[in-house]
Amino acid sequence: MFFDNLAHAMGQAPAAGGQAGNPLMTFMPLILMFVIFYFLLIRPQQKKQKEHKLMLENLTRGDRVITAGGLYGRVIETKDDVLTIDLGNDMHVQVGRGFISGLAPAAGGTTKDKDKKK
Repeated sequence: MFFDNLAHAMGQAPAAGGQAGNPLMTFMPLILMFVIFYFLLIRPQQKKQKEHKLMLENLTRGDRVITAGGLYGRVIETKDDVLTIDLGNDMHVQVGRGFISGLAPAAGGTTKDKDKKK
């Protein structure tokens, strides 16, 4: 009794030989969402990772850096993936290259990357 009203509200089922929708149009919203996510989220993140990797590869003696732990210092020695950083007051720390989060501002308030862009 109750289900009769529900079945009537749903309408008739399409015939077996009825027209099927275009499969491309069926997936178009999903494809469009992926394209939007790619350009707004994935691509900028990949670009940022690429720039960070390039910065890590180009670290040299004398660069001022910030570690992932928040320590500011100056690179005094590089050996493969280990950097020796001078923290001041004759304090030296060895840090893995991957734990450098970025370049610190120099005494003038600029970093090497900012100087290169000018």
